[in-house]
Amino acid sequence: MTKFKAPLFIIALSLAATSASAKRADHAWPELGVDASIVFPNYGAIRNFEADGNDGIWIEDQQRRWYYGEILGSCQGLNFATAIGFDAGGSSRFDKFSRIIVDGDRCAFSSFVTSEKPLPRKERKRLAKEAALKAKATAN
Repeated sequence: MTKFKAPLFIIALSLAATSASAKRADHAWPELGVDASIVFPNYGAIRNFEADGNDGIWIEDQQRRWYYGEILGSCQGLNFATAIGFDAGGSSRFDKFSRIIVDGDRCAFSSFVTSEKPLPRKERKRLAKEAALKAKATAN
């Protein structure tokens, strides 16, 4: 009788693992480009950021999910900032109604959506340069 306890235990664990993975699938990351928010930004929920020139910013949360915030207008100094502030305006969520602070200036968002991880900066620059050359060649 003791010989069957171990296999039953292993089966029970495998069923629990299958159940847990099914639950994770239910809470999967939503599709890209939908409105989003980061909960409790003041308690370490924001892990990293990457500037997109002065016009936008990618933000990574603690679960390594990425978001893209399009800046309303332009945020001078963002492209070269090594540190920024996150102002949720007294809310417990960082979303499109929040702001970032760069060199003392508050920069508002026009949108804040789910995103993929950004390409490395060198790769983005190379692609932008290629696009500019292609546009120039087609204009001539």
